[in-house]
Amino acid sequence: MPVVGTRPLFFFREPRLLVCTSPCFSRELLCCVCASPAPVSRQIVVNMAATGNEEQTLLPDIEKEAEGMEREMESAEEEEEGMGVEHSEEEDEEDTSEDERENEAEIQRLEEQLSINVFDYNCHVDLIKLLRQEGKLHRLRKARQKMSELFPLTEEIWLDWLKDEIRLTEDESDREKVYELFERAVKDYVCPEIWLEYVQYSIGGMGAQGGIERVRSIFERALTAVGLHMTKGATIWEAYREFEILLKAQLERIHTLFRRQLAVPLMDMEGTYAEYSDWADDGVPEMVPCQYRRALQQLEKCKPFEEALLVSETPKLAEYQAYIDFEMKEGDPARVQIIFERALVENCLVPDLWIKYTTYLDRQLKIKDLVLSAYERAVRNCPWTMGLWKSYLLALERHEADHQTVTDVFEKALNAGFIQATDYVEIWQSYLDYLRRRVDFKWSRELDELRAAFARSLDYLKQDVEERFSESGDLSCTIMQIWARIEALHCKNMQKARELWDSIMTKGNAKHANMWLEYYNLERSYGDASHCRKALHRAVQCTSDYPEHVCDVLLSFERVEGSLEDWDAAVQKTETKINRVIEQRVAEKEALQARQEEEKAEHRRKAKADKKGQKKSQKANRMGDKRKAEDEYEEEWGEDAELPSKRLRGEEDFGSTATEELMETESGLFGRRAPPRKTEPPGFRKNQQGSSEAPRQPQDVSKEPRKDENSVFVSNLAFNLDDPDGKLRTLFQGCGTVQQVRPVFSMKGVFRGYCYVQFEDRLAVPEALKLDRQEVDGRPMYVSPCVDKNKNPDFKVFKYKTAMEKHKIFISGLPYTCTKETLEDLCKQHGTVKAIRLVTNRSGKPKQVNKAAVPLKPTARIQYTDTHPVFTQLFTFI
Repeated sequence: MPVVGTRPLFFFREPRLLVCTSPCFSRELLCCVCASPAPVSRQIVVNMAATGNEEQTLLPDIEKEAEGMEREMESAEEEEEGMGVEHSEEEDEEDTSEDERENEAEIQRLEEQLSINVFDYNCHVDLIKLLRQEGKLHRLRKARQKMSELFPLTEEIWLDWLKDEIRLTEDESDREKVYELFERAVKDYVCPEIWLEYVQYSIGGMGAQGGIERVRSIFERALTAVGLHMTKGATIWEAYREFEILLKAQLERIHTLFRRQLAVPLMDMEGTYAEYSDWADDGVPEMVPCQYRRALQQLEKCKPFEEALLVSETPKLAEYQAYIDFEMKEGDPARVQIIFERALVENCLVPDLWIKYTTYLDRQLKIKDLVLSAYERAVRNCPWTMGLWKSYLLALERHEADHQTVTDVFEKALNAGFIQATDYVEIWQSYLDYLRRRVDFKWSRELDELRAAFARSLDYLKQDVEERFSESGDLSCTIMQIWARIEALHCKNMQKARELWDSIMTKGNAKHANMWLEYYNLERSYGDASHCRKALHRAVQCTSDYPEHVCDVLLSFERVEGSLEDWDAAVQKTETKINRVIEQRVAEKEALQARQEEEKAEHRRKAKADKKGQKKSQKANRMGDKRKAEDEYEEEWGEDAELPSKRLRGEEDFGSTATEELMETESGLFGRRAPPRKTEPPGFRKNQQGSSEAPRQPQDVSKEPRKDENSVFVSNLAFNLDDPDGKLRTLFQGCGTVQQVRPVFSMKGVFRGYCYVQFEDRLAVPEALKLDRQEVDGRPMYVSPCVDKNKNPDFKVFKYKTAMEKHKIFISGLPYTCTKETLEDLCKQHGTVKAIRLVTNRSGKPKQVNKAAVPLKPTARIQYTDTHPVFTQLFTFI
């Protein structure tokens, strides 16, 4: 066993797939499955190992050895069974065999699923777990290799893989292949545990030639990758120092490690400084305290962000964004890089974060290996993001990568599975731009490659993209336009350019004016006047969106280039086109108006139906409430109790079978009959009048049924009108035989100022309406038709006209003593007066008070039989 200093070096030579349950395996400097001297207890940092090496095939030569080991393990098990090694219970053997059969069936199912969809990430993970559980080393290695080619592996998967391979190493050649596996592992994500395992494993091989220098090189790379991690970076520093102390290296080397660590802001810096003070026999050098204080100050600035990350939940994107913005303002590229890497470990599927990181590296650091490595990891984590692939191609060209590398990356982008058809158009444009920039148009080889790429792009968009998205993604044929410009500008091949533009127009672009103008500009720049004229004439004929603009361009061109015949032809063609467009637009406008009218009518019908349904539902609700109240009354008094009859006050005048009077009139009032008066005791006298007047009794009225068509509604009567029945009978007797008068009283028996007059013949109703506004006891009486709105919902209440009436005039500022006769004498000298109406309130008096309590003058309306006297009257009054 080799010895370095006083410490033996242990190598991992266990051939079987065992699992070390001791915590020493992944946290100590030297380990042989369970024999471990120096433990390391601190946490590990996560950062980036910037390396530009290409991925290599995983251990191809070990597969045969693994198969042999499996066979040896199986033969050893058979020998043990032959020697009589048996379980204590047969049931355990049966359960184990049953579990193995179930696991094997599940493994076969997962492999079949992956054969159908190789990009099923969860299926890969489940298969690897089952194979590792069953100890299928050969199949396990293949499953891991296949997954690593498609996806970046997580920290847990890499650690399990590395530990399994470490246990199988037997000679130096196997160790080199494990080194290659470690190099692949540190490229996927920056994981501190992987770096610690890497340095531990390298220590096991330091007995070889150049082994110590190799260990130190790996330690330096680990410090570059994870040494700046504020919460976990101290672990790598401590491990490096302990390694150098173990080797009894020069004191200056250990001093240098202490000084480098104390210049970096890390958690628990105080303990490191105290350890350095105790270790240094000659004391701490003068420059160290100054660097230590600056690092402490930087640590205090970063502590709020670290505390926010500590208390927040995964993925902590907002907290990392704030931390990144802070570090970018501070301006330290190394610290910006480490915080980006820490954020990407937990947010590896966030494209915006990768775009921000790669943009920063591309514009600020501009280190080739670092930039290209970041782009490679970005597109493996977010392959569906076209912007990352596009920037990756530009970065490869910017850092002068070879042509085959750029082509390989582009082919991977085509197979990445973008989510939009336009993404494929943009990635093709980026690749074609790259090819165009590398073409020397004096040499045909690269030009032929460019033309072949253009042709392939058109076929790819037409076949593959249209088959997937039902569209090519390039509706305006941008790629063909670029190709036509290149042919015209660089190759001087206008014939090819015109063929391309003819193909563009046949793809549904002939109706767009901007496409024709692009073609016209191309001909104007690299063609001739004849082809320009042809293009514009075709444009006028085919354009449908902006024909006026195309016509103006044609006329402007003929003013400069054309003859008189060309000008006449252009004018005739443009006028015909414009007239046809105007007719078409008028027809479209009329059709649009017709559709709008139909929509409005439909909307009105729908609104009317909704309103009618709403009224029906409200009526049903009212009826339901009424029935509910009756039911409650029956419950309260009993079903056999005699319910009071629902009749209106004053209904005794017309019999017990009369119904409630509900009439809508011009004034919008509803009335009821007067209630029956109580019989006063003998000798009762009214206190208010102090007379022996007997109480008023309702008069007997015939019990004829109510007929609205034979009735009129009389309103605006005085509340103190004596004997309304008798006065109204006398007043309307000249119109026809009055059958009945129904005055309406309040609950207290007071007359409410309106009533119903019913005639025997309906011909008397028009005569009665002529008595409208006749004075009764000093008040104008309103007479209107008696209409039941429930039976006649279309009945409209009378309203005065709001339009101009040329045969009427309005006079204001009249004295309060003015009468109709005075106004008639004044106005009849200008023409025949048909009617005069003084504007009064309900009491028949002029309206004399406004809102500010200022007296107003009376007003009047005068109607003539002709319009001519109106203008004369107005002129006279003015």
